[in-house]
Amino acid sequence: MTTTAPKPFRVGFIGAGGIAMTHMKYLKALPGVELVAAADVSDKNFTKVKADFGIERCYADFRELLAKEDTLDAVSVCTPNGLHAANTIAALEAGRHVIVEKPMATNAAECKAMNAAAAKAGKVLVCGFQWRFDPRTQALRKQAEAGVFGEVKYARVQALRRRGIPNWGVFGRKDLQGGGPMIDIGVHVTEMAHYAMGMPKPVAASGMCSTYLGDQPMTALCQWPNWDHKTYTVEDLAIGFVRFANGAVMVIESSFAAHIEKDVWNFQIMGTKAGATFDPPVVFTDHDGYQWNQTPAYVGKDDIFAVKMKHFVDVCRGERANDSSGEHGLMVQQILDGIYKSAETGREVAIT
Repeated sequence: MTTTAPKPFRVGFIGAGGIAMTHMKYLKALPGVELVAAADVSDKNFTKVKADFGIERCYADFRELLAKEDTLDAVSVCTPNGLHAANTIAALEAGRHVIVEKPMATNAAECKAMNAAAAKAGKVLVCGFQWRFDPRTQALRKQAEAGVFGEVKYARVQALRRRGIPNWGVFGRKDLQGGGPMIDIGVHVTEMAHYAMGMPKPVAASGMCSTYLGDQPMTALCQWPNWDHKTYTVEDLAIGFVRFANGAVMVIESSFAAHIEKDVWNFQIMGTKAGATFDPPVVFTDHDGYQWNQTPAYVGKDDIFAVKMKHFVDVCRGERANDSSGEHGLMVQQILDGIYKSAETGREVAIT
């Protein structure tokens, strides 16, 4: 008896820089996945993807890729944030499934247009949120689903660097990125905390953003020196306060540069029955008249980027549900939008 090999899953890339090459690395390792073509404005990137991943067909214009590569099943969008919406919508309209790197876009209106394009095309849209696939996040999510926390009242989110201003790419340019640490690294811990909480609907946000180091020459030794302070237009420190429809609230702290002891990457949940931290994963509760700290003996170890890319392929193949959808990407973006708008206006803003 002979069996027919499954149809190859063919992927193209819009953006061929560092994050795209990470996508390529993990996609190439999956059975039945073929890396077909890439679009980028950099010849240097083309040279590397040809050498490292065997991608021979490269285009300077992503529209040409979409027009000529008619056998593609899916597209990975790994361009600067400000291009995510246009790239994603074009790929969806061309009939391709899409994974778009975080953040989903630079504002909620763009996210809504992306979701509408996916629905109209009948194609999958996955947001590149790998941290929700971390075993610790998954463990806390399962505790929430089992009712261990009771009613979640509060979440504290921290994505803080003492001196971590990127000295590569366009991370310091608000016109291309939409913001600084809040939208670049704060988005990660925000999305996994929001996911672990059960993804309540955000209804209002307040925020503060401040720039005091990044737009000046470096004054202290750090891991990534000599960033381009002359083009630096994003915040160093952002603080957000978010209210949700179920009455829960979240505080978000995110920085590229802050006067703190050390970098922090964590979130904490507090509920009516129990609370928890992400790192280390511990549940805090009461039992038989005592206060208990419950630490799992083992939650597993995963390469979260590998899980993220396999999840994308599996969703496109119809083998599992989309656990990182555009609908959740929209809610996360609404949180970010609300914080930035509040910081500009000096008042709480409604999220609609």
